[in-house]
Amino acid sequence: MAEKILIIGGVALGPKAACRCKRLAPDAEVTLVDENTFISYGGCGIPYYVSAEVQNLDDLRSTNAGTIRDPEFFRDLKGVNVLTHTRALSIDRQLKTVLVERLDKDRQEVLPYDKLVIATGASPRMPAVEGADLGHVLSLTRLEAARAIREACEARKVNEAVIVGGGFIGLEAAVALADMWGVKVSVVEMMDQILPGALSQTLALMAEHECAANKVAVYTSEKVVRLEGENGLVTRVVTDKRELPAQLVIFAAGFIPNSKLAKDAGLEVAPFGGILVDEHLRTSDPRIYAGGDCASVTNILTGKPGYIPMGSEANRQGRVIGSNLAGVEATFPGYVGTWAVKLFGMSFCGTGFTAAKARAAGFDAVGVAIEQLDRAHFYPEKKMMSLEIVVEKGTRRVLGLQGACVDGDALKARIDAVAGVLQYAKPTLEDISNLEVAYAPPFASAMDAVNAVANVADNVLSGRFRPVTGDEFMELWKHRKENNIFFMDTRPAKAGKAIQDREPDWHSIPLEEVKARMGEIPRDRPVALICNSGLRAYESLLILANNGITDTVNSMGGMQAVTKMGLKP
Repeated sequence: MAEKILIIGGVALGPKAACRCKRLAPDAEVTLVDENTFISYGGCGIPYYVSAEVQNLDDLRSTNAGTIRDPEFFRDLKGVNVLTHTRALSIDRQLKTVLVERLDKDRQEVLPYDKLVIATGASPRMPAVEGADLGHVLSLTRLEAARAIREACEARKVNEAVIVGGGFIGLEAAVALADMWGVKVSVVEMMDQILPGALSQTLALMAEHECAANKVAVYTSEKVVRLEGENGLVTRVVTDKRELPAQLVIFAAGFIPNSKLAKDAGLEVAPFGGILVDEHLRTSDPRIYAGGDCASVTNILTGKPGYIPMGSEANRQGRVIGSNLAGVEATFPGYVGTWAVKLFGMSFCGTGFTAAKARAAGFDAVGVAIEQLDRAHFYPEKKMMSLEIVVEKGTRRVLGLQGACVDGDALKARIDAVAGVLQYAKPTLEDISNLEVAYAPPFASAMDAVNAVANVADNVLSGRFRPVTGDEFMELWKHRKENNIFFMDTRPAKAGKAIQDREPDWHSIPLEEVKARMGEIPRDRPVALICNSGLRAYESLLILANNGITDTVNSMGGMQAVTKMGLKP
């Protein structure tokens, strides 16, 4: 007798598991239930529909051949029975049945299973604030909301918008509204930076500056207190620091795993809500699988349960589950956390931990940053790339890499290379320093940026210099009088003298002149060095050390990093 496979949830993981199972086991009876109208759509593409880069909503739910992935598509082409407007109410593990409510028929049914998949996803975190039920207060997770936002923008009903949450979805929504529709956008983030947990403070400042340069206001360390409205529609957002006019509010403050169904059935659930699964993505009941945004999978860096609500993870997990449903053993190794986001003209990308997140996980970690061209310096077309590597001090184990660059493809290539190593090994700085990557002047430098950032981190851990970030350097400059620091710009004379002419405390001593001008550099004061990207300052620092001046700091990334953060002396 054919096995009955029941799948609850039809956005990403569910359809992938269903189709994989049917390919490997054509005789299996696969039924997929979902309480919504639309299934099998690319939720990560919603901001790009709002921005009109994706023209039609159906493009998000079609195959690459243009066929709409609706229930008829799955029935006729995949052999999968799909029940939309069907909500799963409870699981009876003893009888191996699921009680469902047919919302469009106002009745309940009992569906049997031999194997069950829970792919219920996650719900947007909606802060419990007054006015959250007003009209035009939405989350950007469903196609219906995307259509409502796009139509309101096309009708010019939205002049000001507030995004609550400075994570990936919130910032992508901000870009979509500001860039395409000219909406005045404010982002309110309760943490002290945007993209918390994904970017270091330094790279987050670069992201914030990119937003500000494109007229998106960012307010960090700020909390929404209430929403106010007129005639049932939102008109104002009140935070603990200001009032912001808004005809549209989008909540993008993270996700909560939809695990109640599993928990009520007695399945094991992590403290943060994700359904616990093993390497086969089986729950504590071996006949029930779970994955995607409702599940907790292993963080490879810590070996502990973690949470990563991303469409790419859900699709890979869906294939693994589909194989196991069909009796073909497959495992999912876990995740290191690899992501990318485009904010106006700048792309940001990362894998693994930031230094702060690594320390929170118990590692004695440090982050080291560089600025380097993404191609050979002599090649006509090139962009400056920011990279920050995260390493454990004692073991020299690499725990993450993040970066920023105008050329997102070039940046993603570096991040992906390290992501692959992190997933299947415990690389050290030496491994990344010697990582083999493709070289030709139109693509990279002979000493690639990913090798260079590991080399700089090696110099830091070896005590060859003491780094400060660009914002830390500018903070030292701000308090230069009380700190009695000597500031030394080692760029070619023209660049350094431009600042020295208006700021006498800024001393232009180019690298080529350091040895000859040693007498101008005090021996009884700390010296802070800066150049364009950090390399010339490091060379100068070594000269100072050879001459007995060792109380020095070097600005990582130099003036390039300072400028990207929107700072200046």
